[in-house]
Amino acid sequence: MIRRFVSWNVNGLRAALGKGFLDFCRAENADAICVQETKMQLGQAAVDLPGYEQFWNSADRKGYSGTAAFTRLRPSGLRYDIEAAGHDTEGRAITLEFDAFYLVTEYTPNAQDGLARIGYRMEWEDAMRAYLVRLDAQKPVILCGDLNVAHNEIDLKNPKSNRGNAGFSDEERGKFDERLAAGFTDAFRFLYPDRRDAYTWWSFRAGARARNAGWRIDYFLVSNRIAERVEDMVLLNDVHGSDHCPVRLLIDL
Repeated sequence: MIRRFVSWNVNGLRAALGKGFLDFCRAENADAICVQETKMQLGQAAVDLPGYEQFWNSADRKGYSGTAAFTRLRPSGLRYDIEAAGHDTEGRAITLEFDAFYLVTEYTPNAQDGLARIGYRMEWEDAMRAYLVRLDAQKPVILCGDLNVAHNEIDLKNPKSNRGNAGFSDEERGKFDERLAAGFTDAFRFLYPDRRDAYTWWSFRAGARARNAGWRIDYFLVSNRIAERVEDMVLLNDVHGSDHCPVRLLIDL
């Protein structure tokens, strides 16, 4: 059966609700919709999506980070965070367990200007990779989210001027290499290895989106053993409401 999953960093869900988020979700009619950077606590706004169960992992700090998952498929298990001490206060991950696979939504920490938070970012990367490997040993994993890294030069408009900046540092790109080497496939590049000008995030500054001067930092990664089941991976860059666009995965499960 072809399953349809959507991931979107909404850069504040309360704001996105006023910019067509619910209309988008209803039109997509996805099996599951995963959201990053909710910037809200459960109950601060009503998300009216009949037929979907809702799961929330909010940061302790109000108005910051946070993930949510809306699913029409009833999970058999649920995990918040990544089972690692020190990584459980910012609401950065939710895992939904189904009979044949895990669905994980992740909002990777930003290394920040001047790589001020690169140390924590590296700790998160190692802990997250270990967590995914543990899941993958049990059943295939579908991971989605804002991973806050453009993997290769093809994945951002201006690689030379951004080399070493947050999201395109050697350290972050190296950790992405390690994650793939641990048994995972970048679904978009699996299907479209040479596609250029394909981005999911644009700065609000200098008309970047209108010029398509962007970065591809929102992903679906799948366990290697189900990569051949990926039917399509679409960057929905005509959908506004955030500085990120949604991404959609179609996979035969």
